[in-house]
Amino acid sequence: MILTLLRWALNAAALMLVPELISGIAVTSFTAALIAALVIGLLNALIRPLLILLTLPITALTLGLFILVINALLFWFASNFVSGFSVAGFWPALFGALLYSVLTWFVDLALGGKR
Repeated sequence: MILTLLRWALNAAALMLVPELISGIAVTSFTAALIAALVIGLLNALIRPLLILLTLPITALTLGLFILVINALLFWFASNFVSGFSVAGFWPALFGALLYSVLTWFVDLALGGKR
């Protein structure tokens, strides 16, 4: 339980770092980052697998690169639900989702990874 809360807080901190490196993304407070990290996590857990399954032919055709588009769209979509977290368009969403994925991968690596 503590590890899950720590992972959530560190993912929110990683989300706070994204606007510092990519223009077009804004996070106004740590509370907004906590809620946005939760929404992004829920979207990735619940909707992303269905989208990947539905877009399997185009994903195979693009050799998996379409999954980057799905990640960007979910990142952008999450900004519609959280006040204090905004994404200006598709390209900031794409680069923000990539950076956020790398940062959360480092968080997961630092906390021992998945067992």
